[in-house]
Amino acid sequence: MKQFNVFVEDKIGELARVTELLAQNAVNVRGLATDKLGTKAAVKIVTDDEASTKRALSRSGFQFEESEVVVLDLTDRPGEISKIARRAAKEGLNISSVFLLGKKGTPVSLALVTNDPEKAKKLLG
Repeated sequence: MKQFNVFVEDKIGELARVTELLAQNAVNVRGLATDKLGTKAAVKIVTDDEASTKRALSRSGFQFEESEVVVLDLTDRPGEISKIARRAAKEGLNISSVFLLGKKGTPVSLALVTNDPEKAKKLLG
């Protein structure tokens, strides 16, 4: 699974522009966040169709970068995310991005971008 950081201008309507593009290409969004990375605004997206997402963004001229995402299913209770964060820290994994992919009771899916996705899958998955 991939996370796409789509770089946009920091202005009204940019989130609509990105999500409308994906909808027009029948791409379902599984996870979504926005962020300001330095001077650039970004829409962070995890979808259910990486190839179609990449194709749609490329054809539309959006600048973006991709990162591999490690998806973990956690029990929905206090402290579960902190356990994962502490285990990653002890093993030298830097978590550069994290967000929930959706919550329908338990388990809840958490998406992580790390400096070593393979190690993260082995240690945390």
